[in-house]
Amino acid sequence: MKRLYIDTNIVIDLLVNRAPFYKEAAKLFSYADKNKVKLSIFSLTFDITIYLLQKSYSPSKTREILRDLKILVNVLPFDDKIIELALNDTEFDDIEDALQYFSAVENKQNIIITRNLKDFKASKLPVMTAGDFLRTTF
Repeated sequence: MKRLYIDTNIVIDLLVNRAPFYKEAAKLFSYADKNKVKLSIFSLTFDITIYLLQKSYSPSKTREILRDLKILVNVLPFDDKIIELALNDTEFDDIEDALQYFSAVENKQNIIITRNLKDFKASKLPVMTAGDFLRTTF
């Protein structure tokens, strides 16, 4: 089973129904629900998502949405090693992208799924959009 690292933008596309990206994100997460892929997100993605959801939803609705998300994803750790790798890497201009990349690498993900391919141009892992992954895999 493919282990997919899901960039923050894909999670947000799904949870806030961001057009025109929602459909591909929803389809990707539905495959996770059917155990056809294993999805992982960075722990800070969870935090960023909380912040965004709480702008539109009550705390109880935010918790409900996040409980549903947590069923479908594995939350990867944010630790000292990942910070060291990201801070000492000069290939990534954006440190947050480096943090996500090294989280994916250290946790043996197969592919990074993002809408912003350019953010991961230094990646040694394959990087695809959700749509490209769905078209080539299913």
